[in-house]
Amino acid sequence: MRYFKVSDFDCQETGENEMKQEFLNRLDQLRYNCGFPFIVNSGFRSVNHSRERCKAPKGQHTKGIAADIKVSGGVQRGKIVAEAIKMGFTGIGVAKGFVHVDDRDFNGLMMWSY
Repeated sequence: MRYFKVSDFDCQETGENEMKQEFLNRLDQLRYNCGFPFIVNSGFRSVNHSRERCKAPKGQHTKGIAADIKVSGGVQRGKIVAEAIKMGFTGIGVAKGFVHVDDRDFNGLMMWSY
């Protein structure tokens, strides 16, 4: 990877990391396509992570195919979303402070706001 270390995606509560290499490569390409640095707020989450424990089924972070990317404004948010759509990411969530991208098993695009 050009822009990230695998440890950037460690679970914030357990330190575990089972990120899928193909997803990391795609995220690295997304960063290149956007042309500005990314800070990953959340990568892998253990099934024991406080945000995942209550979920049924578990979220995409527990599968190693999701990341939340910190954004500082609408221009960054828009660029990440536009490039992620072009690249075929299948899950995109948009919040004020971050954009979630994932490679969920879904035929098409699922998009939501927080």
